[in-house]
Parts: sequence; C-alpha cells; structure tokens
Amino acid sequence: MSSINVVETAAALPAAWSSCSLGQVGTACVKVLRMDSRPVREEAHGADEVLLVLDGRLELLVEGAEVALGAGEMYRVPAGARHAVRPGSRGTLMIVEEPGA
Repeated sequence: MSSINVVETAAALPAAWSSCSLGQVGTACVKVLRMDSRPVREEAHGADEVLLVLDGRLELLVEGAEVALGAGEMYRVPAGARHAVRPGSRGTLMIVEEPGA
C-alpha cells in the first residue's frame, strides 16, 4: 500500500463535511473530511466513534456538554451518545467508526 497525504485528500473533497474512506482496520472504517464553520445536526451511532483533529478545531456538543478539540487531539464518542458539531469547526478531521453502526 502506498502512503496517503490525509490533509491533501480532505482538501480535494468536493464539499465540506463529505467524507472519504481511506481504508479499513479490522471492521472499522477510517475516513477523512474537511470541516468548515457550519454546524452539523445532532446524531448518534450504535458503536463508539473516534474523532481525531489533524489541523484546525472541532467544536462539539456531546450529550449537552461542550467539547473543544484542537490539532492533534482525539475524542471518543461513546455508542449511543447524542452529538452535534457546533459552529466554528474548521480544518481536517479523521474519523474511525464501525460502518452501519
């Protein structure tokens, strides 16, 4: 397998908040996306989700609590937790999740 420039891959996506699958590790899918300052509506998943900010900032609301992450920081959203992206998030985000969960 060749190397992937994750930041360049995210920058080349046609729209913010549309993700691109980079591959799988076991049953987990590794994705990347480009964030912009717009909020994203609340959602929940049937499995844990890991969010890793590669550059920029991610502003979350998780079960009513505000969570702010900077470059190099990671957050695990527990299965079933209601979470939404707050306005002001920007940069490159990597997501590791179980497909269909």
